[in-house]
Amino acid sequence: MIRINLLQFRSARTKENIRRQVSIFLLVVIMMLVSLFGVHLLLSSQIDDLNSRIKSTTAELEKYDKINKEIDEIKKKLDNLNKKMDVIRQLEANRYEPVRLMEVLTQAIIEKRMWFTRMETKPEAVVINGIAMDDKTVADFMVRLERCGLFTAVSLKTLKQVEVQKTSLKSFEISCEKKSLKTAETHGPAQAGAKKK
Repeated sequence: MIRINLLQFRSARTKENIRRQVSIFLLVVIMMLVSLFGVHLLLSSQIDDLNSRIKSTTAELEKYDKINKEIDEIKKKLDNLNKKMDVIRQLEANRYEPVRLMEVLTQAIIEKRMWFTRMETKPEAVVINGIAMDDKTVADFMVRLERCGLFTAVSLKTLKQVEVQKTSLKSFEISCEKKSLKTAETHGPAQAGAKKK
């Protein structure tokens, strides 16, 4: 009977299987390392791209912050300038107010029948003290003041009889509320003179 030794064949086959498994394992490990390296390269390039974007965005933000600060400073200067201009306009408007007031009062006065003894001007009102020949003169004077265009309300505070050089006269105090400057400018003193006639 012929004997065939199969052990050599089995051992060779086992070695071949082990070699195949080791090469597959090594191949899988190499492929994993290559894929990990590729993912690492991809992620590092994305990180570099994001970092460069962050730097450029930060630089732009700093530039815009500087521009915003300059704009805020310009706004503050402009507000300050506007306030100064308002004060100048107010002063300019108020500069002619006493002259206009005196012109209106001289046009409204009833000649040879009354005179002023005292006048006090406030920002919102004018108080006039004076002497008149009679009650009608005071009433006519108040009507003229109401028509002059400078006052919103004219009211008689006091009216009493006084004796001046042995003559019986009327002492009066009239309070007049001023109109706003813009309203008063539309009704000038010329109107008061026209209505007085």
